[in-house]
Amino acid sequence: MARTLATRAPAKINLTLHVLGKRADSYHDLESLVVFAGTGDDLRLEPGEALRLEVSGPTAALAGSDADNLVLKASRLLADRVAGLCLGTFHLTKRLPVAAGIGGGSSDAAAALRLLARLNDLPLFHPAIREAARLTGADVPVCLEPRARMMRGVGEAVGPALRLPRLFAVLVNPRVPVETPAVFKALGLQPGQSLDGAKHPDVEQASAEVLMDRLKAARNDLEPPARKLQPLVGEALTLLSETESCRLARMSGSGATVFGLYDDCMAAAEAAKKIRHQRPEWWVQATSLR
Repeated sequence: MARTLATRAPAKINLTLHVLGKRADSYHDLESLVVFAGTGDDLRLEPGEALRLEVSGPTAALAGSDADNLVLKASRLLADRVAGLCLGTFHLTKRLPVAAGIGGGSSDAAAALRLLARLNDLPLFHPAIREAARLTGADVPVCLEPRARMMRGVGEAVGPALRLPRLFAVLVNPRVPVETPAVFKALGLQPGQSLDGAKHPDVEQASAEVLMDRLKAARNDLEPPARKLQPLVGEALTLLSETESCRLARMSGSGATVFGLYDDCMAAAEAAKKIRHQRPEWWVQATSLR
């Protein structure tokens, strides 16, 4: 019997997110520095004849039905492109909040593709895997190999892995979903219109202190419209910014998850403890980002 394969599906954090403009096809061109957290979902693959998915964990009830779960979507897209692909039953332990701007479903889908690649002796750069990732969702390609990278276009242009210093962070989600299309709509760009703003800073080979300064010079252009749609985003950012030693507080992706950056793990742990005490109903996680 083939052995069960397992991998982590880490949370994807957009340290920056610059919207360059809206294209004629109504998609938005982006430029974003993406990193991955030490926290995430877990995925196991038990080889077998049929493709199935079992979901458990704290946020399993919000993970969606089989019809729209991205683990199955990615797997079916890959099976359509690789004849005789060995499949099996996926066991997803869901811990991350959904519709949260941290790529939970996208990271799960990328994890599924990694496990199927291992099971079928396919390299991750195989064209069928790359195509399945792209068709599954805009954030899936950057999650295939979860390391710090620049992501451009609508997510399909993924840069080489970056060597960034380890960052210590607190992730906060007020347990309210924020729908990405609504945030982009609230941004208000018309097709062909660009968004004004400074050029994205160069972050490659930056020391921890220089990186922090350059992150502060960048931004998340989706943060203002997300705050208007969901005021709890602003409240979470305020709570983070008021914690001791918070160097930067910003929203990830299209929200509602926000993050705070700290100098060390102890400061991050203390900040997380304080916010849990203030908002015990929220999802709060101290972690590191790479």
